[in-house]
Amino acid sequence: MSEGFRSSYDVRVRFAETDAQGIAHHAAFVVWLEVARVAYWAEHAGGYRAIQEQGLEALTTGLQIDYRATAAFDDVLTVYLRCVDVKGARFRYEYRVERGGELIATAETLHATVDARTHAPTRLPPWFVEAIARAEQT
Repeated sequence: MSEGFRSSYDVRVRFAETDAQGIAHHAAFVVWLEVARVAYWAEHAGGYRAIQEQGLEALTTGLQIDYRATAAFDDVLTVYLRCVDVKGARFRYEYRVERGGELIATAETLHATVDARTHAPTRLPPWFVEAIARAEQT
């Protein structure tokens, strides 16, 4: 496990995610981060549906990716992630994307929970905050 990260998920670069040079397209990284984040919620917090059942949505409000190396078709990448700065209606994820221990990218996503109907900011439910705290402590 990459230092400081307790959760990770593997993704395989699909041919459709590469460009004419055979390199994984930068936009594919956004999808891989989301795949890992949704899997994290399923493993630790009852899944995204559990949030929706509370009448909430978790919006992505920011994204930063720093690309360090290229990835190519059929590469298996490991997306390490951790949820940090859980406060009020906001939370943040930090990521490392590696291929066999080689750093491919670092990233950060910012999120806010909102009422599903009005989109007004709404505090994270206590059960979600507790689930994340448990996930990050184990």
